[in-house]
Formats: sequence, C-alpha cells, structure tokens
Amino acid sequence: MDNKYLDKVVEQMVSETRMDHEENILYTPYRVYQITPLLKRINSFHSPYSTTTFYGHCISVYGLNEEESEYVWNEYREIVKDKING
Repeated sequence: MDNKYLDKVVEQMVSETRMDHEENILYTPYRVYQITPLLKRINSFHSPYSTTTFYGHCISVYGLNEEESEYVWNEYREIVKDKING
C-alpha cells in the first residue's frame, strides 16, 4: 500500500481525535486517555496497550497490516503529541 493512502488514514484519525482541555481528556478513535504530565512525555503515549488497541483499530477499520499500522501509529503519535504539548 502506498503512503498516500496511509497518510489519508493518519489525517482521518487525527480529525477524529479531540482534546477536552478543561477535563484533560484525549478522545482518540480507539481509546480515551486522561492527559497527565506523564502523557506529555515523549514515550508515555507509546504503551503496549495503546499500540495493540491502535493496531486492532487500523486492521479492522482500514484493512491495514502490522507494518502499515506501525507507519500510521508513528505519524499519528507525533502529530497528537504536538497537539497535546501545544
């Protein structure tokens, strides 16, 4: 699959992600997170639970394989971390 499709998946998932700054909650298409100082750290948005749930979402909704899901995860995670950190 070419990166154009994968980049569209990233864009779609980012568009479905919203942050409630008053309640410090991050709503993603695959899970809800409490935004804490720990989540703002570089590696804290990358946990086995996050990626397992994320990969399952990519496979079932977008038909991606594990390698494609990893690409989408890396792109999505960086964009969302930037949004969390303002």
